[in-house]
Amino acid sequence: MFFFTAAQSNGQQLKPAKSGYAPVNGIKVYYEVYGGGKPLILLHGAFMTIEGNWAQLIPELSKTRKVIAIEMQGHGHTPFSERKLALATLASDVTGVMDYLKIDSADVAGYSMGGSVAYQLTIQSPKRVKKLVIISSTYKSTGWRPEIANAFKSMKPELFDNSPMKAAYDAVAPDKTKWTKFLEQIIAYAGEPFDMGDANIAKITSPVLIISGDNDGLDKVELMKTYQLLGGGIMADMSPMPKSQLAIVPSQSHVSLMIQTNTILGYLNAFLK
Repeated sequence: MFFFTAAQSNGQQLKPAKSGYAPVNGIKVYYEVYGGGKPLILLHGAFMTIEGNWAQLIPELSKTRKVIAIEMQGHGHTPFSERKLALATLASDVTGVMDYLKIDSADVAGYSMGGSVAYQLTIQSPKRVKKLVIISSTYKSTGWRPEIANAFKSMKPELFDNSPMKAAYDAVAPDKTKWTKFLEQIIAYAGEPFDMGDANIAKITSPVLIISGDNDGLDKVELMKTYQLLGGGIMADMSPMPKSQLAIVPSQSHVSLMIQTNTILGYLNAFLK
């Protein structure tokens, strides 16, 4: 359960300047827009909502940026759909929202499942992503420790009864009766192996900031290989500093990392400026 437990935020409540639904790929995708300036797109983790994932960060980020937060298929305000969940489709949904809002390119930050979608978005639509922030995520299922994959094999919808995710879903979902179907869909999606390919990661030209907790479930050997594919892990005293960055936050799990607001905000502001 730790892997998907939504950390409930006590962040400042901020009303979006604009919100609505973008018709893309046969579904309606909900979005919220905050602030003004250069666009920054936020992609949440599995089972989460905009508020559950980003409420502490949006008030600060929107002081200097135009923040566009998206709720992916079946999450939050976005209706459940029988359409098969796939990274390529979810990434295409993001570009569809960008087209709908007339945003040619943007910086993109994704957490967990949202990070995988952000990787896919950058691979299939490289000109749409200026800078990329990946928080506790990977581009391949083997980037997680083996116990993560094993957890999916026994995961059942009833595990989420009376959970913070259920309360968040009931608060905003257009059709609360889809809860169990939604869970079944996400569990099936999360249990399928995926790999976007080392070669595709190596071709990414956008600067990438990877943020990981030291105990967040990611395989740190694989994470370092990812950073090397992006040009990092060098002796920067003897050659130029790479454009991509890696931050390992001590004493943090997958869930607790996302509520280290000041730490994450500091990394984001420094990288995205």
